[in-house]
Amino acid sequence: MQSESSSLLASTLKAEGSESSSTKASVRDRAQRAAGRSDTRRALVWCGTELLTERGFQVTGIEEILKRVGVPKGSFYHFFKSKDEFGAAVIQNYVDYYARKMDRIFDNNSITPLARLKEFVENAKHGMTRFDFRRGCLIGNLGQELASLDNAFRGQLEDVLVSWETRVTACLEEAVQMGEIAPDNDAHALSRFFWIGWEGAILRAKLTRSLAPIDHFAGIYFSRVAV
Repeated sequence: MQSESSSLLASTLKAEGSESSSTKASVRDRAQRAAGRSDTRRALVWCGTELLTERGFQVTGIEEILKRVGVPKGSFYHFFKSKDEFGAAVIQNYVDYYARKMDRIFDNNSITPLARLKEFVENAKHGMTRFDFRRGCLIGNLGQELASLDNAFRGQLEDVLVSWETRVTACLEEAVQMGEIAPDNDAHALSRFFWIGWEGAILRAKLTRSLAPIDHFAGIYFSRVAV
């Protein structure tokens, strides 16, 4: 009787162990599939970021993005409900990328505030030449393309520009405190003016395939702003 009980207990433990191993394997499989989906979604968004920055939203086809990433046709809707949802994800991806770049530049306390803003300009000029003037600014590009067509995109894009103005306002306020800018200046107004002129300069640089519009704008801006 004791032998039968021991045998039954051993069998039960073995079964529970097998079930536990199977459960762990299932969890690992689900985690791997989820990671794979996340990687694929990220790849689609980054590819979309590149193409939309170069060409715009309406002329960029989903099929080309899927082909470039190597995702089967028809799989797009496993990751996004619509092209509009995809576009919103691309914009957010660009914003996140741009925020990291701004952090590196505007949080650099080893140089003065105006020097940081000038470094931002030089960094952008490097990006323009690196991509042979094909890309420019995704937010500015889509703002011109979609502002009259889609209110949801219009609101998202305007929010991005306002957040960038806020970031540069903080930099210019610090410049005022350090005496780089005259104290009677309105840092927010100067920041807004910078972004209005900056987006136009980037567009003109794309059109002319030249850094001259950026240099022209930046030269006048800094000569008027600095003490």
